[in-house]
Amino acid sequence: MNSLLPGYQIRRGSTVDRALLVKFIQQTYQDMFPDQDFAHLARTVEQYFSTDTPLWWVDGEDQEDQEVGRLSGGENLSPSSSPVACLWVGNAIDQVQGDRHAHIFLLYVVPEHRRRGIGTALMHYVEKWATQRGDRQIGLQVFQSNKPALNLYHQLGYQTQSLWMLKSLHPEK
Repeated sequence: MNSLLPGYQIRRGSTVDRALLVKFIQQTYQDMFPDQDFAHLARTVEQYFSTDTPLWWVDGEDQEDQEVGRLSGGENLSPSSSPVACLWVGNAIDQVQGDRHAHIFLLYVVPEHRRRGIGTALMHYVEKWATQRGDRQIGLQVFQSNKPALNLYHQLGYQTQSLWMLKSLHPEK
């Protein structure tokens, strides 16, 4: 483990962390859309999580911080398996230039640890990692309604390159 910032350690995850990653990805969507069921996101993890899509966990240095990691489903995770944040990165191809680049699948900080610099530290961490492997850019997708995340990404120099547009084919009644 390495220090991410004072009070927090970062460690590399592995494919044995699949269930915990599912809980974190479900929680990030549950925070935005509390009335929906996100059990289907397990298929996303099943399809895309591999040794080629690195995962990092952030742990608090003291036991109290570790025990904060309460995720959806109402279960308390044991201190050794309750990180306070995670970062999951995949690969994408720039459709204009044709270059492979890092794509952030998930950046999540549990609510009790937000606004402490963890998200910013993780973004700097992944930028350094991507630069070291030769990437020239990093991509991510963020909901337009997620103002805190948008503010973070704008402060770090991220710019909108394209818009993802949807049309419902089944009008609501």
